[in-house]
Amino acid sequence: MKIGLFFGSFNPIHIGHLIIADTMAAATDLEQVWFIVSPQNPFKKNKSLLHEFDRYDMVEKAIADNSKLKVNDVEFSMPKPSYTIDTLTKLQEKFPQHTFKLIIGEDNLGQFKNWKNYEAILQFYGLYVYPRPNASPHEFSDHPAVKFIPAPLLDISATYIRDCLRNNRSIRYMVPDVVEEMIKRKKFYI
Repeated sequence: MKIGLFFGSFNPIHIGHLIIADTMAAATDLEQVWFIVSPQNPFKKNKSLLHEFDRYDMVEKAIADNSKLKVNDVEFSMPKPSYTIDTLTKLQEKFPQHTFKLIIGEDNLGQFKNWKNYEAILQFYGLYVYPRPNASPHEFSDHPAVKFIPAPLLDISATYIRDCLRNNRSIRYMVPDVVEEMIKRKKFYI
């Protein structure tokens, strides 16, 4: 099976994430998309990061009705911060029958050369890239391992959603109803 891996904090998961994942699953040769919930991004230090189990639960609830979308906790047992190449290697060892592709936003290509072993990611896995607003120029436009996928251009962020919650503003339509209910019930981000 060919599987796209969509890494992120998902703090919280929102409709932008879901639309990208669904587009990748429906409009490409990927048979499934796995959300890889990252306990800690090596490029981000975030004081408002919910515990990884809570973020995993929100993703699981958000995708429950789509059989092509899955959530995976592989990074929970890895050293923190975890690096994408290490996670890819671990997943390939655990699931040798699958082919994995990395799903990233075009805004990440500008700094992709800073990623640990980025050449190995290109050589052994490859990238499925979705458009992002204000993406920086990059050198990967014609790279054979980089596939650009047309997808809706959404500029919604988890940071904005957390800010709305802290300021008692609505997050309706930005997150699935089940995620909004969980956030309010557990008083996340307040």
